Amino acid sequence: MNDEKKHKVHNLIILDESGSMMSIKRPIIQGFNELVQTIKGIEKEFPEQEHFISFITFNGLGQKVMHFAEPVMRLDKIDDTRYRPDSLTPLFDAMGYSFGKLRTLLENEKDYNVLVTILTDGEENASREYTGLAIKNQIQELEHNGWTFTYIGTNHDVMNFSVSISISNSLSFSADEAGMKKMFLKERQARLNYSKKIRDNKDAKGGYYDEDNNDDKTTNKNNG
Repeated sequence: MNDEKKHKVHNLIILDESGSMMSIKRPIIQGFNELVQTIKGIEKEFPEQEHFISFITFNGLGQKVMHFAEPVMRLDKIDDTRYRPDSLTPLFDAMGYSFGKLRTLLENEKDYNVLVTILTDGEENASREYTGLAIKNQIQELEHNGWTFTYIGTNHDVMNFSVSISISNSLSFSADEAGMKKMFLKERQARLNYSKKIRDNKDAKGGYYDEDNNDDKTTNKNNG
């Protein structure tokens, strides 16, 4: 009965499945599966929010839509059969495709937030449909419509690349088991703080990875 009054939060996760991810495949699977439990737990902790999941992986062979705008409780764990790194990194195409698909769905919706999480181990190297400028323009426009963008990366200049496409919330990690465990812990806490900001009617666009999110001034700095 109260479902219609719940604030909708769309979690869009774009996960790199290119060949270079093979070296960190095991910790990616483990960390992602822990994140699955986190997202499900957040919806229970914030009963006034209704969470949805869109989970898309990508490589040079195309995009795979694992979930699209489904209730978060349907989010499945991944394993060796569902996550098989291969080919190149058409990052801009994956972002443009994913943003467009969700944007079309939400065209006539009101009272929602979108949290975009992009996780990759390398920069763009194979897109054919979208340029960096096109993605930057999309991000700047969508931020005015309740979208928050986060970029998690390794093995490249994460902060400079994310800033180049207008993403201010970036997080870099070491491409080893310890580094990835630390990254997923930080992401989990940031996701929890994000839902707190929505509940408290605070700006959720910036300061996503700030250590202190209990302060009203949440956009002073970002960790990259």
